[in-house]
Amino acid sequence: MKELVRYLLENIQLDFQGDIDIDTVRDFLRKDDNHESRQLLQKLNQDGSVDDLLLTLADVLKPMITRGITDQVVREQINEYADS
Repeated sequence: MKELVRYLLENIQLDFQGDIDIDTVRDFLRKDDNHESRQLLQKLNQDGSVDDLLLTLADVLKPMITRGITDQVVREQINEYADS
C-alpha cells in the first residue's frame, strides 16, 4: 500500500477547472488594488496569456499536495511567479 500511495502522489496531475483567460484574471485583479495585483498584472501583460501562470502553479503546487494547498500557499506561489 505504501508504494501505491507514493506512486499515486508522484504521478498526480493538478489542473484548473473551467476556462480562464487574461481578461478574466484582469477583472479579478482590478478588485484588488495592491502591489501584488499590479505586479502580477504587469507579468501577465508581458506574457500575453495566463497559460504560463497556470502551468507554473500546477507544477509548483503539486509537491505541496501532501502538506496541503491553502490560500496562503497559492498566494505565495503566484507572487513568486510574478517576481520571476
